[in-house]
Amino acid sequence: MTTKNSLTQSSMPLYPAKTKIQVTIIFFVVLGIYTFSMIWTQDEMVGGFGGALGNMYTVIEKFFPPNFTILPTIWKAMMQTIQMAIIATTIAAILTVPLAVLSAQNITTLKPLYYITRTFLNLLRTIPDLVLAVIFVGLFGVGVFPGILALTVFSLGILAKLISETIESVDMNPLEAMRASGGNVFQVIWYSLVPQIAPQFTSLVLYVFEINIRASVVLGMVGAGGIGLVLNQHLKFYNYPNAMTIIIVIFATVLIIEFISNKIREALL
Repeated sequence: MTTKNSLTQSSMPLYPAKTKIQVTIIFFVVLGIYTFSMIWTQDEMVGGFGGALGNMYTVIEKFFPPNFTILPTIWKAMMQTIQMAIIATTIAAILTVPLAVLSAQNITTLKPLYYITRTFLNLLRTIPDLVLAVIFVGLFGVGVFPGILALTVFSLGILAKLISETIESVDMNPLEAMRASGGNVFQVIWYSLVPQIAPQFTSLVLYVFEINIRASVVLGMVGAGGIGLVLNQHLKFYNYPNAMTIIIVIFATVLIIEFISNKIREALL
């Protein structure tokens, strides 16, 4: 009897026929969308992909060889970019703590407060960092300060979302035990919640710092200071060898920071 049941179970399909049909239809619909997008994009391009490949040699010829004699003049701007990312990430990490707690459903029992905080964070994430930079540059002028503000708001939306989801996945037993023993809200958070999320919190802050290094370069293109502003100036004056040197410095800096950040995260997790 057991053998017959096991044979019957082994002969049953892993997925029902209806599920297979649905997955197949979805696959071909997505494939059709991608195919249409590729054809439409190529039609919109002047010369298509063939023309782009043909222009590659011309572009490379303009950018190479890099002019490394400008290295001493761009280090200050590169340091400004790193400082922007550090300051913005630090401020965002501090502001994230209360917002992440308030937007965690298992911690905030007051539903109106939870939904208000969630809505506020969703609004922050809907505004692109480039738009934020344009707004703050218009308000405060060209420089590092609007870049820091734009990166802070941008980082806050990401960090609060990721950390609130981390808080919602913690083990609630230590928190309930602390509440049952008479602990107040701050004691419950500090002694039961913080130890559980501290490694993930540090890892996520480092991850957002890496993002801010890349984003600060782009923000500089619209006047938010740093190495991006210098790169934009050289591109406007067609100093392509100088621009190539700046791109190489940015690339090397990002790789070094990412390597150090990965090593720190490996030590924490």
